[in-house]
This record gives sequence, C-alpha cells and structure tokens, in this order.
Amino acid sequence: MAIPLQTYPLTSQNNRVSNLAGDVDTVRIQLTGSISSADSTYRADIDEMIEQAYRQIFFHAMQCDRDLFLESQLRSGNITMRDFIRGLLLSERFQQGYYQCSSNYRMVDQVVGRVLGRPVHGEAERLAWSIVIGEKGFNTFIDALLNSDEYMANFGYDLPPVQRGRVVPGRDIGEMPIYQRFPRYGADWRNALIQRGCVRDMTQTSVLQASTAWSNERPPRWSLYLFLGVFAIGGFEIVRVILTIAVLMLGT
Repeated sequence: MAIPLQTYPLTSQNNRVSNLAGDVDTVRIQLTGSISSADSTYRADIDEMIEQAYRQIFFHAMQCDRDLFLESQLRSGNITMRDFIRGLLLSERFQQGYYQCSSNYRMVDQVVGRVLGRPVHGEAERLAWSIVIGEKGFNTFIDALLNSDEYMANFGYDLPPVQRGRVVPGRDIGEMPIYQRFPRYGADWRNALIQRGCVRDMTQTSVLQASTAWSNERPPRWSLYLFLGVFAIGGFEIVRVILTIAVLMLGT
C-alpha cells in the first residue's frame, strides 16, 4: 500500500513578511512577440528565460552540459517551460551531479529550493518528500512538485522558476539564493569519496608533503650531491665556452 504524502505545517523565517512572491528581488520575464522565426523580440525573451532556467537548476551550465534538444523543442513551441525544467531535472547532468551524490533529505532541499523557489517548511516537509523519493522514485517526486498547485500558481506553464526571495525588515537584500545556500554535494559525499580512495583528504598533510625517502622535510643527501655536481659541471662548461669565444675574438 502506497504511503500518501505526509502533511506538514507551513513555516516562515520572519512572521512580518506578508508574502513570498512578488518582492523587489523577484524578476519575472514575460514573453512578448510571436513564435515566428522573424520575431527577434520573442527570440531574445526565450533565450533569457532559458538562461534563467539554467541558473536556477544548475547555477551555471557549461556549454557541454546544455541540452540543445530541449532548447530547440522549447524555442519551436513543442514543449512548455515547465517541460523544459522537468527535462533538466531528469537529465544525466543533474542525475550524476546532484542526485547520485546526495541523500534523499538533501535532494528535497535541493529540488524544492530550485523548483518552488523557497526553502522547505522545516523537517516535516523534508521527511514527507523523502518518503516519496524512497517509495515512488525521484521521477515521481519531480512530477509531484511540477504539478503542484504552488508551482502552477507562481510559475505556471511558461515561466521559469525563480527564487521567491523575501525582503527581511532591516536588510537591503533578501535571502541568499538556493543554489548558493546548498552546494552540489555535502560533507557526507566528500567523506565517502575519501573512503573509496577517489579523493585525497587534504587534512592529512603529513601524507601529502613529501616522499617517504625525505627526512625532516629535506631531500636525501645523495640527491643534494647530484644537484651540486650537475651545477658545477654546467657552470664549468659555461665558463669554458665564454673563454673560448673571447680567445677567438681577440685572435682575429
């Protein structure tokens, strides 16, 4: 029997904030013009919306990470912006860079922040959505967020999700964006990589400082003698060449 989505209370970090959307730091791009290829205004708007979608989901997408097929489908009107967001979240780039290196709890923070543009409503919402991921899978979790009334009311089919930043009284700017608040992976994933030997622990400086042949951070004695010998021979050769050139010049 499937477990229904658990209920969770709504929370606010500041009860004096009247609304979550529509603040001065929220930018919404509206499409203007028509979808015809000759309409430069529409092309400029859709390009900006695509860039905003990449920033919201990936923070920054390199050229090799961009999904040209999804972009083409969106520009031609075959899919909506909501479908484009779904494609980015289910892409190999997001799966490998976010989902596979994060726990279910961390993925709830990551995806809710990127899709709904707000932090989770405490531990209760984090637990509720993590149960959905564990029981029904990540794809169902994505569809549930994109089909939710909250997403449709704020972004609908044609607007990319943005940070629904709240302007906190006494501060000039709102909250930090989600993609800056939550790095791509946390300390638990980094520690797991260290245990598997994929990444060296930079805190173990004694292992990384020098070869085992060194003593007291000094190279072995034979290497010092070798360096002095090569330096002496090289210096002698340079002096010999200079003297030879000088003698030939004086002889002519």
